[in-house]
Amino acid sequence: MKIFGKKIEPTGDMSFLSHLEALRWHVVRSVVVILVVSIIAFFYKEFLFDTILFGPKKVDFPTYKAMCWLGDKLKIDGMCITELAFKLQSIELSQQFTLHMWTAVVAGFIISFPYVFYELWRFISPALSEKELRYTRGVVFFSSLLFMMGVLFGYYVIAPLSINFLGTYSVSSEVENIFTLDSFISIITMLTLASGIVFELPIVVYFLSKIGILTPAFMRNYRRHAIVVILIVAAVITPSPDVTSQMLVFIPLFCLYEISIFISAVVNRNRIKN
Repeated sequence: MKIFGKKIEPTGDMSFLSHLEALRWHVVRSVVVILVVSIIAFFYKEFLFDTILFGPKKVDFPTYKAMCWLGDKLKIDGMCITELAFKLQSIELSQQFTLHMWTAVVAGFIISFPYVFYELWRFISPALSEKELRYTRGVVFFSSLLFMMGVLFGYYVIAPLSINFLGTYSVSSEVENIFTLDSFISIITMLTLASGIVFELPIVVYFLSKIGILTPAFMRNYRRHAIVVILIVAAVITPSPDVTSQMLVFIPLFCLYEISIFISAVVNRNRIKN
């Protein structure tokens, strides 16, 4: 591909500076797309905040309805959320505008992730052989799919459970829960993005297995350790003390680990054959 008459796609016989030039243009295009999408998201303020970000603050949020239904079916008391008794406030003059811009950028990155990863892959793929390219066919699609699944999981499961617990927790009736807008927005964006990144585990395992660093035997041997780590992660990102909430987080993460073992096994089997 040429830009301004110069070939920028990396090839095997390019110099180090030429590779940097190629990488620079991939980064520039990614940043431009993120900024364009961020600007569009900026102008949809009501949808971005009232519908998306403040959704987990409302008792009619789909997650809370599902928890209430699950509690009725399992005969578990206390799973229905009827009130989220906390208020949000902005205590700095520029805080709302700054958060508006920052949130628009985060939304721009999430929506643009498939294209950003596509640009990254375009930079990496020329260094791979034909056989390696054949085995990595569809990596952009599956990486984007996993990231979006992780984002949805973080938004609909982890964030609501955390907000419900932290927003209603009280050490005394003398203390009223009034949180800053910054803290509320930060916990939603942090948990959502972190979940999207964690769901990239199968892709990471695929490439580590491809270069021989990770094996299915290693992952099976350390399965018990992985279960403990996942339980700790579930306990940390879901501060709610009930086991049901922690299991809602643990089960998908453990399934990701098991899927990663299967992927590693397939990759290692093909690598040995070839």
